[in-house]
Amino acid sequence: MTTLTVNEKVLEVDAAPDTPLLWVLRDHLGMTGTKFGCGVAACGACTVLLDGAPVRACVIPLSACAGMSVTTIEGIANAGGLHPVQAAWVAEQVPQCGYCQSGMIMATVALLRDNPQPSDEDIARGITNICRCGTYPRIKAAIKTVTSTTSNIA
Repeated sequence: MTTLTVNEKVLEVDAAPDTPLLWVLRDHLGMTGTKFGCGVAACGACTVLLDGAPVRACVIPLSACAGMSVTTIEGIANAGGLHPVQAAWVAEQVPQCGYCQSGMIMATVALLRDNPQPSDEDIARGITNICRCGTYPRIKAAIKTVTSTTSNIA
């Protein structure tokens, strides 16, 4: 059994230590918002926050997460509604197919927490996720929407 905190709940997980965090979340915990894309940490569809840092869950073994805090797309909204990044995604109509969006949103949450007013270059460096539909202009517009309307992302 491995103990970790997922979306502020302490959980015991019965999985092999080398099981990727992505499959622990999806198959063992039923949290299907985090998506499988490539399996080699290239696309970012599986991005979650591990102790606040964005990571590609498809390549992080469960053993590396013991005692750590994981935040998934299911854990960022608050009781009052959508997270500001999620609200901006809706306002700017970012998703086309939507498959990459949970990872893209998680990467954006981390970027804006660390840099609340990123330049275009900061966004390009900080958001390395791949969107096969090419919604990058709308992604950047949503990020700019958040930075112009929200003073605190965390």
